[in-house]
Amino acid sequence: MAFLEDKCTLRVYNKEVLDNCQAFDCGNADLNDFFTNDVLNYTSELLGKSYCFTLDEDESVVVAAFTVANDSIKTFILPNARKKKVITSIPRQKQMKSYPAVMIGRLGVNKEFRKIPSEDKSIGDQLMDFIKSWFVDGSNKTGCRFVVVDSYNEIAPLKYYKRNGFTEMFSSEQQEKEVTGLFETAELATRLLYFDLIVISK
Repeated sequence: MAFLEDKCTLRVYNKEVLDNCQAFDCGNADLNDFFTNDVLNYTSELLGKSYCFTLDEDESVVVAAFTVANDSIKTFILPNARKKKVITSIPRQKQMKSYPAVMIGRLGVNKEFRKIPSEDKSIGDQLMDFIKSWFVDGSNKTGCRFVVVDSYNEIAPLKYYKRNGFTEMFSSEQQEKEVTGLFETAELATRLLYFDLIVISK
């Protein structure tokens, strides 16, 4: 993981972090507001758990932060072609209606650390490598086949997740609107994407 692994420490994003660290700024007002004002309530309501990497040489600096929660992929709601795509690598005898997953609820990288010239990978890509590896680690207490994310339906975040191996759950925005019950004329603010952890588990 390079920089994150060598020069940062993973911590639970809790009151101590909020009290002792500089304000987290990833350049996105919505994410900044969440990690400043909502994160503790989100955790106390058991809706997700947040973590961060702080800089070892200055522990008041949050380099990256993310929130994860239990989730699932319910293939019975997917159109047949998309269902086949999602479960293509699952043996037929193990196919089910629903598969365990972890949802990335929020994810941001301190805008001062997005790209470090000496690093082969961006901090965002290193963070995603960490999250994926976390859920195939032998110490993980539950089974988890997929990582899913409801990404902002914007060029940069979608490009980020696709670069990190994620695939759209639905073949088009129109299909996603139909399945999720949105009107055809409604704006689709987010896109649901998934990553099959089996790719890195063997």
